[in-house]
Amino acid sequence: MTAALSSPPPPLVAITGASGTLGMALLRQWHRRGARLIALCHRPQPLELHDEAGLPIPLQQVSWQVGEEQELAGVLREVDVLIVNHGINVHAARDPEAVACSLEVNALSAWRLLELFAGLAAEAPAGAGGRRREFWLNTSEAEIQPAISPLYEISKRLAGQLFSLRALDLATHLRLRRLVLGPFRSALNPIGLMDADWVASQVLRQGWDWDLGLVIVTPNPLTYLLMPLTCAGRWLYFRLTSREGV
Repeated sequence: MTAALSSPPPPLVAITGASGTLGMALLRQWHRRGARLIALCHRPQPLELHDEAGLPIPLQQVSWQVGEEQELAGVLREVDVLIVNHGINVHAARDPEAVACSLEVNALSAWRLLELFAGLAAEAPAGAGGRRREFWLNTSEAEIQPAISPLYEISKRLAGQLFSLRALDLATHLRLRRLVLGPFRSALNPIGLMDADWVASQVLRQGWDWDLGLVIVTPNPLTYLLMPLTCAGRWLYFRLTSREGV
């Protein structure tokens, strides 16, 4: 008699910025695929999400603050997919506090989480079902195009460049994916062109189903041309001008 094959366990997915519009949309989309969920939130208020039938979506909520990334090591140790989605937009501000906040939240926090998760993945590379552990970074179109917010653009470009630089070494431990998203409707951007749930569904389709490392969801056709060229140019430049490390 042939033994029944057991199905692989569902992935454990952690998402920062989980209480934001896109964060909640990503949680809903992952839930539809059967994932176990960890919502990493700055806000202490309980996060309550429901599926299409109105039933509550089970998730573990963890409160944390930028600068406390290392304290998430225990939470992230068993995570299969970490999606770094948190960010801040100070719009027209350019004072020293706005500069420090933008760089810390949008770039340096993401970099610290990347290094932390890569270290955990080096210790245990395989996640649920033997699949390689994954790190997804939401950088947005501000990496390469104006966002009418200078500090948002500067900090997101720094985040993207750090991601490209460290990917030369960390890609051996992690499956890395870059999310480049156009304007979607949210509390911060009520006139966004795209629906956040639709954007989240496309992110999972490209990243999880199609296994793309560069995930682009935008109505702007230029992004589909410029972003791959930008990534390829950075890869070549960083490889030629920096030395290998770990």
